[in-house]
Amino acid sequence: MGHPGKVKSMGFQISTRELHGITVVDAVGRLTLNDSRTQLRDVIHVLSSKGQRKFLFNLAGVEFIDSDGMGELVRCYSIVRQRGGELKLVHVNKKVQDLLELTRLSTLFEMYSEESAALEAFRRG
Repeated sequence: MGHPGKVKSMGFQISTRELHGITVVDAVGRLTLNDSRTQLRDVIHVLSSKGQRKFLFNLAGVEFIDSDGMGELVRCYSIVRQRGGELKLVHVNKKVQDLLELTRLSTLFEMYSEESAALEAFRRG
């Protein structure tokens, strides 16, 4: 299993960057109860309370999400919506996308395969 030199569990890390007034949240690792705790939600709380309304979650580096991770995504979505904002997903891998469809959450989130398409959707919206 795994590749030589690759860290087995890297937990969960997020970084944010600003593009055309949109906050891109780059997530890497496992979005689970143990690994992510409330990191994602904390970032969303802080940024949305500062007035940020447009969020794009880049899940390219997320290889696994469990039911707690799904709940975390939904809570983030709710926080953003309550404050009149938008949250979209980009680079959702097949496994995660299947899970979103299985749990019917795919109807909640707009998902994009390319960051440029997602950013364009924000501009149009």
